[in-house]
Amino acid sequence: MIVVADAGPLHYLVLVGAVDVLQPLYTRVIVPQTVARELQGAGAPDAVRTWVAPPPEWCEIRPDPPSHPALQFLDPGERAANALALSLDADRLLINEWEGRAEADRRHLHVTGTLGILAEAHQQRLLNFETALARLRQTNFYLSAELVDRVRRSFKLR
Repeated sequence: MIVVADAGPLHYLVLVGAVDVLQPLYTRVIVPQTVARELQGAGAPDAVRTWVAPPPEWCEIRPDPPSHPALQFLDPGERAANALALSLDADRLLINEWEGRAEADRRHLHVTGTLGILAEAHQQRLLNFETALARLRQTNFYLSAELVDRVRRSFKLR
């Protein structure tokens, strides 16, 4: 399975102590260079910067491919992640931001965000969804009750 990640899911999975679920779920995660730079930036939490420098063996950083002009409205990381997922014909794009997800949907990419990853990891018995959700609520991750309910219903977590 080819999985490409934007910064958001990696950032929050590191913060809640769940980033290691990615390897058993997807085997290998590919990250565009622009996203890696975002994760290493001065504004990133220490835990995130430490995790990405150097990343674990299952996380591969690749150069950004040329992006389609229609993606220029996205932020650089979302643009690079979408372009790399398209160029690799990825099985999944890990991305949180609404505009980046919408653009990936338009290009028929399968997307999963942080909550979806946590739910999938729960189903595989890699973590407890409610515990991870409580940790996520302690960060600045935006969680609406509607989104949490939708994920619970989708993954039959109730």
